[in-house]
Amino acid sequence: MAAKVASDWLNACSGCEIAIVDMGERLLTVLDLVEFVHLPALMDHKYYGQMGDGAHLSFPEADLGIISGSIKNEEHLEVALEMRKKCGAIIALGTCATHGGIPALANSWSNDELFTRYYSTETTDPCDAVPADGVPPLLENVSALDEKINVDIYLPGCPPHPDQVFGALAAFLEGKTPELPTKSVCDTCPTKREGKGKIGKLRRFLQAPQYKGADEPLDQMRCLLEQGILCMGPVTRAGCGGDGVVPRCISARVPCRGCYGPVQPGGNQRLDMLNALASNGIDPASLPETVSMLRFSGGHGMLKPARR
Repeated sequence: MAAKVASDWLNACSGCEIAIVDMGERLLTVLDLVEFVHLPALMDHKYYGQMGDGAHLSFPEADLGIISGSIKNEEHLEVALEMRKKCGAIIALGTCATHGGIPALANSWSNDELFTRYYSTETTDPCDAVPADGVPPLLENVSALDEKINVDIYLPGCPPHPDQVFGALAAFLEGKTPELPTKSVCDTCPTKREGKGKIGKLRRFLQAPQYKGADEPLDQMRCLLEQGILCMGPVTRAGCGGDGVVPRCISARVPCRGCYGPVQPGGNQRLDMLNALASNGIDPASLPETVSMLRFSGGHGMLKPARR
């Protein structure tokens, strides 16, 4: 009998679901082995029955639940709890689910500040009330999935590479735990490094880095960080290149932005990056801001409203 799989997204963009579809022909192999009982990206299955006449949110039972997105409102939490109840195992798919992702940048403000920021402007009257009719109430924070429910398998990435999505599903069907890369982006980066103390000053990424041309092999281009461009490679988990290994941003001559989250569970990308810069003679006080170092990993209490 085929394993039953349910998948849904919460506070997310659906990019992780597109990564599932991007498995290409391998998706056909997966469909021969599993039965998707809930997958909004590919099929129609309503929370409250196909006619919307159900009284309570309901999911079909499944052997595996795949959840992307972080948790910010009561509906997100209700869906996550129901899937945890109905699914034998849960995969946190994507960095929003594993670390809070881009949505967790909202943790830098209180809900009142967010509503003021987005529902009032200097050219309009103050907002008397926030939208409430049919809108799920917000929770205080954007949370990674494991802050609210137990997670069995973590698959970070924005989005995860299709190779890793396929590998995780294949491993689950074989009764194994998928193995994630344990190295940093720098460990898999082929660019040329000259060593510590070579960075000098950081500059904004407004101009292309120095390289001889698109035909130049990556191993002949100097490390982007050593060129003075802020690259989060030293503190970011490898894997964005999939089985091809070479980091996708680096292959496009673009610095890593940290989308796979910290290298080690519980790591703090901002703190680790500031330490890396300091060890190379960069004064952290010279940076215009550092919140963006947590643009993908602001859950787990990493980002909080500033005292004002």
